[in-house]
Amino acid sequence: MINQKKIESNATNITSKNKTEEKLNPFSMLDYSLIVVFVVSALIFIINDPLSKIGNINTLNFSIAGMSDSLFFALVAAITFIILLIVRIPRYTRIERDRMIAFTIFCLFTIFFWAAFEQAAGALPIYTRDFTDRILEGTAGTIFKVIDLLVTVIPMLVITYVLVKLFNKTFSKISLSNIILGISFLIVWSIIIYKLYIEFQATETEVPITWFAILNSLFIIIFAPLFTKWWDSKYNPPASVKYGLGLIIMAIGFGLLAYATKDIPLGAKTAKLSMIWLVLAYLFHTLGELCLSPMGLSYLSKLVPARMVAFMFGVYYLAIAIGNKLAHYIGGDIEKISQESGLSYFFLIFTIVPIALGLVSFALHPLLKKLMHGVR
Repeated sequence: MINQKKIESNATNITSKNKTEEKLNPFSMLDYSLIVVFVVSALIFIINDPLSKIGNINTLNFSIAGMSDSLFFALVAAITFIILLIVRIPRYTRIERDRMIAFTIFCLFTIFFWAAFEQAAGALPIYTRDFTDRILEGTAGTIFKVIDLLVTVIPMLVITYVLVKLFNKTFSKISLSNIILGISFLIVWSIIIYKLYIEFQATETEVPITWFAILNSLFIIIFAPLFTKWWDSKYNPPASVKYGLGLIIMAIGFGLLAYATKDIPLGAKTAKLSMIWLVLAYLFHTLGELCLSPMGLSYLSKLVPARMVAFMFGVYYLAIAIGNKLAHYIGGDIEKISQESGLSYFFLIFTIVPIALGLVSFALHPLLKKLMHGVR
């Protein structure tokens, strides 16, 4: 009877200890104040950006401390959010705190990765338009037409097959929806056939600027299974190495573009460089993305306690948003940088910085391993 009471007492103590270790971290008045400042500042900047640049509405377009376009509020929002993290994270238990710090470090690498990677939406189309020889004739033109046919028709055939199987199972229940969807796909097929007919009739082929954007998706489909096999094998590298590899491999793509444009004179408006440089750049960018991009949400679920997932989810996507905004600001100066220092210098920026950060990620492996407390 006495032993039973001791066991019950020990169990109660263990339960009480666990509850103490898993205690919540309620928001303090300081936390709420920081959140209010962050939200108001961020909204001013976010709303002003499209209004002033697209709609020419300058209601929230403030110039403070020499910073125009409400950039002052973007800076206030960033500083406030960093202070919020610094204030809140130390109040968690040691393991939770360390893992959240590790995830925050990964978010910092994420910012710089997307700042470079998203040049695919700005600087690379300009490079494609003005500095790439996109005219193909003879055998080269025919090869491109066949490749374009394959990358267009094969995915559509797969999707059509899936839809036919889906129709067979759902037509009796949602026949009208299936009919509308079927008609839509017939229209898409008609457009594809007409496009291919026009292409094969032409004697000279100009590769559209937008065509190169499909290379990212195409390379993901080709190489994703290989990366999955790698991650599932005994050679699966740790998180810091994956982030470092992602940054360095992506940088190689920009390095190739820097090498390709080294002989373009300052102020040149056009040039006729081979398309192979652009294809290789997209290849290495995609390989870097496959190393780094899937890791964010994966380590979010592994490192962050369940009750804080929503908060750190916001941190992760805020990192991506900041990266995209940096891509806009830096990429928007491509013409200015090209005029003053050369196009090769512009691409060299996105070569050296990611490589340096990749090496930093490698160097931080012992620290990050310790902070992750056994999470791989």
